[in-house]
Amino acid sequence: MAFESLTDKLQNVFKNLRSKGRLTEEDVKIALKEVKMALLEADVNFKVVKQFVKSVEERAVGQDVLNGLNPGQMVIKIVNEEMISLMGSDTTEIQMQPGKAITVIMMCGLQGAGKTTTTAKIAGKLKLKGKKSLLVACDVYRPAAIRQLQINGEKQQVDVFSLGEHHKPVDIAKAALEHAKKEGHNVVILDTAGRLHIDEEMMAELQEIKANVDVHQTLLVVDAMTGQDAVNVAKDFDEKVGIDGVILSKMDGDSRGGAALSIKAVTGKPVLYVGMGEKLSDLEQFYPDRMANRILGMGDVLTLIEKAQQNIDIDEEKEKQMAARMKKGKFDFDDYLESMKQMRNMGGISSILGMLGMGKQMGDIEGMIDEKQMSRMEAIVLSMTPQERQNPKLLNPSRKHRIAKGAGVDISVVNRFIKQFEQSQKMMKQMPGMLGGGKKGRGMFGGMGKLPF
Repeated sequence: MAFESLTDKLQNVFKNLRSKGRLTEEDVKIALKEVKMALLEADVNFKVVKQFVKSVEERAVGQDVLNGLNPGQMVIKIVNEEMISLMGSDTTEIQMQPGKAITVIMMCGLQGAGKTTTTAKIAGKLKLKGKKSLLVACDVYRPAAIRQLQINGEKQQVDVFSLGEHHKPVDIAKAALEHAKKEGHNVVILDTAGRLHIDEEMMAELQEIKANVDVHQTLLVVDAMTGQDAVNVAKDFDEKVGIDGVILSKMDGDSRGGAALSIKAVTGKPVLYVGMGEKLSDLEQFYPDRMANRILGMGDVLTLIEKAQQNIDIDEEKEKQMAARMKKGKFDFDDYLESMKQMRNMGGISSILGMLGMGKQMGDIEGMIDEKQMSRMEAIVLSMTPQERQNPKLLNPSRKHRIAKGAGVDISVVNRFIKQFEQSQKMMKQMPGMLGGGKKGRGMFGGMGKLPF
């Protein structure tokens, strides 16, 4: 997960700061030297790191901080504020044309950055805001690019415009705009071609589109896993084509996070969204303050709540019933499956723990909560009959043997899982204060920690 290593290192620095009753100027300089190394190892631009550390030091060695009641906490607060400032302070939205005017968005980026998928993700986001988008297939070079856009458009229930592979991208863009006017679309999103690296032919094609079509927003998709290369790509695209914002894809991968911390400072262009997975719903608005909190291990509960509201497909009456069963210790295997489904929709246990600010403990917890083990447990439940799921007391030895065979596990695994499940039910019954219905998502979260992972 992005930032994991950086978060751990920064938390160690902060732990040392908090442990000191008083701080000297030397203490602050030693701590910031460690912060500097952590940022450089996370592939943050060297000039950005140098300026960041200088800004923090200028504020942190002041008399008000060093002589304050809690100087360590004050330094951490300054680091947080400077990090937010580094990433742009304010959240930036895609700028739409007023009224019923059509907004033309041109998506660009190198091949492999996830541009076509991100194009469909953007259309989905805009659809939630009441916009009627038209996706336009301007990538006439990459095999299956047009088909990929059409498939993603169908999944998002968004219209796709294509003239095939034998027209110039600029002509496709102009024809799409005329089509959008006739069909009542208020957003046109151009999915342009990428290359394996920046070349003059690609830039000339993008410049030609902008010269012939009134493009209102040019958005660049860069692969967060490429670190400083992503920053350099953004700089080149901005100088040669002009961009209005950046979308970081693959932030859920093994990226060190340097691109997110460097792009705004180097290019002056804001990060608009971050891609957090391959599903078309896995696109998050970029909030500099929330991202800074995540990086510093302070959690991101607001994003977690938003994910819960968007992804938990459970009506309030059903949730109240589930919460009531939890309180009585009658949480059954169907409820277990529902909780697993909801947690997966929110990115899995790693994503949830990260947003709860449990970076340091995450390794230990993930060690206990093995994702593969969870899949095996799910297979056990799916091997039960509907009656067995609703009434675990039916599970006699012969039924358990049948379930073990169906799930492809040893009978001892089934016995252990059922025993843990029964213990979970007892814990839920003893801790009703942890389990509340009412607001959307609370019932699911209340029980999550007690499940036999």
